[in-house]
Amino acid sequence: MSRVLITAGGSGIGRAMAEGFAAAGHQVWVTDVSAVALADVPAGWRTTAVDATDEAGVKALFAEIAGDWGGLDVLCANAGVAGPTALIEDIALEDWRKCVSVNLEGCFLAAKHAAPMMKAAKAGSIVVTSSTAGQYGYPNRAPYCSAKWAVIGLMKTLAMELGPFGIRANAICPGAVEGPRMEGVLAREAAAKGMTRDEVYAGYAAGTSMGSFVEARDIANMAVFLGSDAARLVSGQVIAVDGHTVNPDPKV
Repeated sequence: MSRVLITAGGSGIGRAMAEGFAAAGHQVWVTDVSAVALADVPAGWRTTAVDATDEAGVKALFAEIAGDWGGLDVLCANAGVAGPTALIEDIALEDWRKCVSVNLEGCFLAAKHAAPMMKAAKAGSIVVTSSTAGQYGYPNRAPYCSAKWAVIGLMKTLAMELGPFGIRANAICPGAVEGPRMEGVLAREAAAKGMTRDEVYAGYAAGTSMGSFVEARDIANMAVFLGSDAARLVSGQVIAVDGHTVNPDPKV
């Protein structure tokens, strides 16, 4: 039974990851910036309301994990925000910084404080949530794309630094995931491009060879695999769960 921490686990992909690990018999600890999002988690899950970009809060979280669990086997660094949808010249620096901070610094802080306890155990798996936006360029999504590319660079470095200690690091790149966050992206992109929501949706789906959005549980299934012994020699990899993106530009 592994001890698994999922950041931003109160909803969406993070919640699906937590459900997947719990269903596989693992101990689950979820965080979220919103205490409300953690109010309805199943009995037996540990929860902590913490901002992924607040180092003092993250440090206290890992101290609590060390005290209560005695270590950590799997970290799913999943905290992220969609950021603004706008042309580069229309993006406010404040919005850029917030998007990069949550998506990149959230991963950095979680990995920074997980590494010492994993090193002590000479084992562990770190799974970071990137995006297909970390593999391609997407119009009107400069802050998000930049952050998600950077998350992959961070993961590659973690794999090299921590591999000698028996610790693996991998990145999952979700494609367009059904749910409230993607609905917000669709609405903003439709407004920015003078299109309807359904036209933008169809463009994203048509950009994959399988012609479909993915579901949060598809991402969760990959996270559970990467956290397991079945993936014991899988490290430093960028794995897309996206229905195979063949054209990342949703205009087409």
